[in-house]
Amino acid sequence: MKETDLHFFIDSTVNYFEEITGYKPITGIPYLKGAEPVVLEYTGIIGISGKRKGSIYITASGEMLQTLAGIILGTKEVGSPEIKDLIGEVANTISGNVRQAFGTDFMISVPVVVEGKAKDIKTPDDIQSFVIPLTWQDHKSFLIVCLE
Repeated sequence: MKETDLHFFIDSTVNYFEEITGYKPITGIPYLKGAEPVVLEYTGIIGISGKRKGSIYITASGEMLQTLAGIILGTKEVGSPEIKDLIGEVANTISGNVRQAFGTDFMISVPVVVEGKAKDIKTPDDIQSFVIPLTWQDHKSFLIVCLE
C-alpha cells in the first residue's frame, strides 16, 4: 500500500467526523501495527475484496460513541444496540467514501461489529497493517488499514 492510499482513508475519516459533527478529529502519525490487536470497546470491521484485498476497522470507546450518538441523534443516552449500529455505520461510511476514490473494483462487505476488547481481531501477517490514531473531542480511537 502506498502512502497516498493511506491518505484516502485519513481524509475520509476526517471528513466524516467534520461533516457529521462539525468537529474535525486530530490524526496522529500512522504507524505499522504489531502483533497485538489494537482494540477498544467497540469495533466496526469492513472486509475488502476485488483488486485490493484486506480489511479496515475503526475501534472506539463507548464514551466516544455515546458523545457521537448524542450529536447525531440529539439524545444523551443510547443503548448498546444503537452504539453497535453506530460504529458499524462509521466503518461503512468511511469505506464507502474510500471506494469512490478507488473505484468499483474496491468492493466492501457489510460491517461486522465486535463489542469488547476482543483479542481475536487479527489482520493477516502477510499484509502490512497501518494504525492511524484519532482524537475527536478528547476521545481516542484508532483506524486500522490492512490492504494489499
